[in-house]
Amino acid sequence: MSSLQDQLGFNFRPPERRVWTVRALVAAVRTHIEREYSDAWVEGEISNFRSPDSGHLYFTLKDGTAQIRVVMFRSSARLLRFRPADGMQVVARGRVTIYEDRGELQISAEYLEPKGAGSLQIAFEQLKAKLEAEGLFAADRKKPVPALPARIGIVTSPQGAALRDILNILRRRHHTANVIIFPAQVQGDSAPLEVAAGLKYFNQQAVVEVIVIARGGGSAEDLAAFNDEGLARTVAFSDIPVIAAIGHETDFTIVDFVADLRAPTPSAAAELVIRSRQEIEDQSLSLLDRLERAMRYRLLLQRQHLTELAQHGAFARIRGLINQRQQKVDDLTHRLEVAQRQSLERMRRRLEAVSAAVRHYDLRLLLAGMKHQLHAGTGALAAVVRNILLQNRVRMERMTTALESLSPLAILDRGYALVFDESGALLKDANRVETGQEISARLARGEIRATVNKKSR
Repeated sequence: MSSLQDQLGFNFRPPERRVWTVRALVAAVRTHIEREYSDAWVEGEISNFRSPDSGHLYFTLKDGTAQIRVVMFRSSARLLRFRPADGMQVVARGRVTIYEDRGELQISAEYLEPKGAGSLQIAFEQLKAKLEAEGLFAADRKKPVPALPARIGIVTSPQGAALRDILNILRRRHHTANVIIFPAQVQGDSAPLEVAAGLKYFNQQAVVEVIVIARGGGSAEDLAAFNDEGLARTVAFSDIPVIAAIGHETDFTIVDFVADLRAPTPSAAAELVIRSRQEIEDQSLSLLDRLERAMRYRLLLQRQHLTELAQHGAFARIRGLINQRQQKVDDLTHRLEVAQRQSLERMRRRLEAVSAAVRHYDLRLLLAGMKHQLHAGTGALAAVVRNILLQNRVRMERMTTALESLSPLAILDRGYALVFDESGALLKDANRVETGQEISARLARGEIRATVNKKSR
C-alpha cells in the first residue's frame, strides 16, 4: 500500500490538530474583527442604557430582531452634545471588537449622533427643559438693570463687529461711562469657559455695574457655545445684572433665557444699557490686542505640546489598557448589583410563602418555631450579603491598585523616564542614536534635553 502511495505521489497523513485555549481563540478573532471593521457606522435604537459613575456609557443598539452591545468610553462620551436615552434612534461610529471576559461582540464607539433632529437641537431642548424646571428662567429672579451705569463690563471677542457696534453707540451717547472689556472667544469649544471666566472676573472684582455678553449673528453651530450648561448657570447666579446680546433678533440661546435682560442685537444692547445722550471716552485697544496675542501664543504652545504627547504610542496603549480595566470594573459592579437584587427577591418570595403557610395554622402553636426560623434566615442573609460585599470590596481594591500601578504617571514617579530622539520617536535601542546627537527625556515632572557623549550596549 505504501509503495502504491509513493508511486502515485499521494500523502494520506491526517492533518495536525491545533487546540486553542478559549482566551487565545477569542483574542485571535478579536484581532481579525478589529482589523476588518476598524471604522464602522451602525444605525439602530438605544436600549438598556447605563451611565455609571466612571463616565463610560453602555447601551445596546437594536434593529428588528438583531442587536449589538456598544460601549463609549469617557474620553469620547464627554464630547457628546446631547444625552442618549432608551428608544432614541442614533448612528454610532466606532471599532467593532470583542469583550474578551464574556466573548461578546461589541462596538467601541467614538462618535454618536441622533437620527433625524440634529444633536445641537436635541441638546438645546434637553438643557432648556432642565433649566426651566429648576426655575432659572423665572421672571421674579431677574435683577433690574441700572438706567445709567458709570462702569460697564463687556465680554466678547476684541475683533468682532459686535464690539465695534456697541462702542460706536456708547461713544455717541455716554462719554463719561467707563467700559472694561474682557476678551473671550465667542465660538468653539473654549468659548463657554472663556466667557464664564469673564463673568466670574467681573463678579469677583466688583468693578462694573452691568455686564454685556455680545456676539454677532451666525449659524446654530456658531452660537452653540452659548447653549452650554456651565455658562448658563454662571450667568444665572451672577451678582451683577447681565444683558445677553447674542446673534440676530431671531436667534435664541440658553444664555438669552437665563440672562436678566435679552437684547435683540449687540447694537440694541448698547441702546438698552445707556439711556442718556452722551459720548463714551476712547479705550486703549492696543493693550487688549497685546494681551490677546500673548494669550493666543501661549495657548498655541500648550496645544502643540499636548498634541506631541498624545501622539506617542506608549500613552495610547496604556490608555487603552486602562479603559479595558475600567470596563471590567463597571461590568463586575453591575453583576454584583444584579446578584444582590436577585438574592433579596428570593428571600422576599420565601418570606411571602412562609407567611401564607402560617395563615393556615394556629399561630399560637407555631409562633415560637417560626420566630426562631425567621431570625435564623435573617442572620444567614445578613452574613451572606456581608461576605459578598467584603469579597467584592477586596476585589475592587485589588483592581484599583492594579490600575494605579499601570498609570504612566505612576511609572514616571518611580524614577523612570521616556527618552526620545530628535524626531520625537521613543528610543529603545542605543544604536539608534549617534554621539553628539540631541535627545530629550520626559520625567514625572518636566522635560530635559541632553546631548549624547557616549553610548554602550
